[in-house]
Amino acid sequence: MRRGLWILTCCLMGWVAVGCQQQSRWQTLFDGSDVQAWRGMNSETFPETGWVVQDGCLVRDPAQGRSRDIITIEQYGNFELELEFKMTEGANSGIKYLVDESLTRGGGGLGPEYQILDDQRHPDARAGRDGNRTLASLYDVMPARADKPVKPIGQWNTARIISKDMRVEHWLNGVKVLEYKRDDPAFRQLIAESKFKDTADFALAPKGHILLQDHGDKVYFRNIRIREL
Repeated sequence: MRRGLWILTCCLMGWVAVGCQQQSRWQTLFDGSDVQAWRGMNSETFPETGWVVQDGCLVRDPAQGRSRDIITIEQYGNFELELEFKMTEGANSGIKYLVDESLTRGGGGLGPEYQILDDQRHPDARAGRDGNRTLASLYDVMPARADKPVKPIGQWNTARIISKDMRVEHWLNGVKVLEYKRDDPAFRQLIAESKFKDTADFALAPKGHILLQDHGDKVYFRNIRIREL
């Protein structure tokens, strides 16, 4: 009886350990040196100009030439994404997710966007509605909370995006700054009032690419990782 109980306990502990290991299994998308997880938007290869690896960072540097958005080779539906980013003065960029490559607009990919912006210097911060184009907002749809913790220009910020079934969260420097449910009627109304109103089923794709935006400004990224939920 005791031996049977011991075996059952060991099995249960093993299942828990395996479950925790699977839950915490991260995939590195950029480790500071290689870009094998990425390619150019609507391209089979990584851009030859515009994006560089420098001092352990993935940098969109306009001084290195013209370029395009870059996307992950893999697609993700339920995921947790973490990365660090550093802006230069007046910079504009973004992290898009659930990107459908077939929906290309003006050379860029289309999908929900975690806005990266110098709110103090870039005019886009005062465009849109109610601050929905500011840092960490869902671009042109939903603003981040007003008291979001922002590091000064030249310092590293941490972005975190969680997408689970239809629920999405944006985090900035350890604080949740917005959340929404992609199929909620109130959220669909916000889409109908945004610049994406004419894009059928915007933000409803079951899975898609992660995208780092080329908006012509210098932005640094590092420690990019993702795990499926």
